[in-house]
Amino acid sequence: MPLWKTSASESPDIYATARAVEGLAKEHIPETGMSPEEAYNLVRDELYLDGNARQNLATFCTTWVEDEVHKLMADCIDKNMIDKDEYPQTAEIEARCVHIIASLWNSPEAEETIGCSTTGSSEAAMLGGLALKWAWRDRRKKEGKPYDKPNMVCGPVQVCWHKFAKYFDVELRQIPLSEGSLHMRPEQLKDYVDENTICVVPTLGVTFTGVYEPVREVCEELDKIQAQTGLDIPVHVDAASGGFVAPFLHPELLWDFRLDRVKSINASGHKFGLAPLGVGWVIWRDKKELPSDLVFNVDYLGGNMPTFALNFSRPGGQIVIQYYNFMRLGWVGYRDIQSACAENAQYLAEKLAGLPELDILYDGNGALPCVCYRLKHPEKAHYSLYDLSERVRMSGWQIASYPLPADMHDTVVQRIMVRHGVSHDAVDQLFLDIRKALNYLDKNNIKWSEAGPSFSHG
Repeated sequence: MPLWKTSASESPDIYATARAVEGLAKEHIPETGMSPEEAYNLVRDELYLDGNARQNLATFCTTWVEDEVHKLMADCIDKNMIDKDEYPQTAEIEARCVHIIASLWNSPEAEETIGCSTTGSSEAAMLGGLALKWAWRDRRKKEGKPYDKPNMVCGPVQVCWHKFAKYFDVELRQIPLSEGSLHMRPEQLKDYVDENTICVVPTLGVTFTGVYEPVREVCEELDKIQAQTGLDIPVHVDAASGGFVAPFLHPELLWDFRLDRVKSINASGHKFGLAPLGVGWVIWRDKKELPSDLVFNVDYLGGNMPTFALNFSRPGGQIVIQYYNFMRLGWVGYRDIQSACAENAQYLAEKLAGLPELDILYDGNGALPCVCYRLKHPEKAHYSLYDLSERVRMSGWQIASYPLPADMHDTVVQRIMVRHGVSHDAVDQLFLDIRKALNYLDKNNIKWSEAGPSFSHG
């Protein structure tokens, strides 16, 4: 019998144990277990095969946190956010976050308004959409009108809105893009809204390009439509990323509850809110915007508690960290971090603009800290941006490449997110690696690879 056919406790080295030599179970739970040290090291080794999250510039999500965040997350590992009777202080922290965010978004009743945490911005968006669908349906019922064909109108949106439309039987009317415009144009709205429109959803930080859609202009156009037709159509702002950027970098921008037509807003805490995966937030303008029959009372966790969510049990740690960030950084700290991200994005855009192969579509000025570009002459190139993504991945970088939505499917772009933790030196190295990859592709008449769209919504 080989010497390694011994128990883990008999071996002086983790990598000399039977499990290390024979491999971990892949299809069935093993008959016997192993020591915590052996299990930790062998599972951790599996994770080394993942990409380096810090070099993943396709994602919007937080990939760097302080050591204190790790400690607080460990302190909260046993806290179930849904059980507010058992964990009342965690529930209190959630409520504080709701009011802080409502104030950040200029709610007229920040201390009293209603909102909640979610597992991410996707769930928050769906809750906002559901509230608007219910409110529209109730109005139609009172008016004695049909309520079986609701629709929502938007520009290029994140996939969660496509899910919302399909899951909850709402027609998604997506205004197409056109050359020269990277978002919906307010003057297009009149051709898409009608009496069955539950809401218009502008995006503060379009997933595909990073630009802000013009929320104020959208509201003004809907004011004109109401004056002409009588249609009073509410607005829900998808601020998944921009909700924690605009208040600090663009405080003069009117996009939030300062606009009367904005009834609800969602955002991701785990994106530019700087919290770990996954927490989102949805805030309503005031309590009357959330139909009461969407709120359930739960009485089997030790008390009677209201809940409005698509899921049930979920961890409380991310919510606690959101509050920790508010206390740790303050307004000035958030401003400094987002400003640093924006400066690095603009620096990268300036350097990339000097490359003859690339055409910058968005340079990091005025919206999210990111850069979006396309090939300047794709019809002449013997490679695609998908090939460029593959080449820079050899240096560890992950960059999203994908076609724009309708009517610009023929336009393939790359988008680089510059988040907290992406330093000036990292930007310099990324630029050098992109330039090196382009030089290689220019000099080698390779066939188009089989690479396809690589896209991170989150």
